[in-house]
Amino acid sequence: MIEPIRWQGDRLELLDQRLLPDQTVYVTCRTAAEVAAAIRDMVVRGAPAIGCAAAFGVVLGGKDSFEVLAASRPTAVNLFWALDRMKGAKNPEAEARAIFDEDLAANRAMGRHGAALIPKGARILTYCNAGALATSGHGTALGVVRTAFERDKTVSVIACETRPYLQGARLTAWECVQEGIPCTLITDNMAGHLMSKGEVDVVVVGADRIAANGDAANKIGTYMMAVLARRHRLPFYVAAPTSTFDPKIADGSAIPIEERPGHEVLGYRGVRWAPEGVAVRNPAFDVTPAELITGIVCERGVIPEPNRERVLAALT
Repeated sequence: MIEPIRWQGDRLELLDQRLLPDQTVYVTCRTAAEVAAAIRDMVVRGAPAIGCAAAFGVVLGGKDSFEVLAASRPTAVNLFWALDRMKGAKNPEAEARAIFDEDLAANRAMGRHGAALIPKGARILTYCNAGALATSGHGTALGVVRTAFERDKTVSVIACETRPYLQGARLTAWECVQEGIPCTLITDNMAGHLMSKGEVDVVVVGADRIAANGDAANKIGTYMMAVLARRHRLPFYVAAPTSTFDPKIADGSAIPIEERPGHEVLGYRGVRWAPEGVAVRNPAFDVTPAELITGIVCERGVIPEPNRERVLAALT
């Protein structure tokens, strides 16, 4: 099993996702500040994985660690959900382990619920990386794919490369290759063409925060995929654990959107392709309105055509 997070009792080891697929290297964190830096610098990424890492960060740093960890990244609500749980923990290490174990169990449950929605032989388009690397293991959107593949070896993945950080090209494609799941990599701007040619059957993505009405924030470009899916009458599913829901936020307009450094757009790994002096925008997430979502898959089941009433009912 792919292990993005390894707790060793006195230290946290994080698979450095910046180096994949070329190198498999673990970064050792011995302080909460080092965990926060790993989250901010995307050594570890993906909402559930960020929450798990932050929980172990509290174990390393104690009560003084909450502020530094909370400031690491703003959009993924799992981070704040995990920190809130850790604040009330009598045994911080046991609580962090429980958060990790519960996430893995939730992913497997999501896989079962979501796989039931996937037609035999489906060509599943996914965006960014919502696999084992983004969680404690198995994955959310890619967990649905994994379980569907276990049941029906004829399903396959179309992975969008996911600019500017290439999580689809580097991470989702790598996970699929590791497990023998057929995967075709495309650039993000090829998705509409493939849909128009009837070469996509279903879209499954993850989420970093889901508002009370079902609006879902995910990696920048997800909204575009949802609009294309609606245009081509394709089901569009979001897979995320209940820890990703934020019922305190009424709708997606109130979800904070992280702006990341411009150098991520100007080039990649030291290679610059944009001219000096050009202005850059780099929002890391966008919001897909609930009206474009066919269903949200969580560990408790599927929320069809999500709205405020259905979302809140699923959380109670």
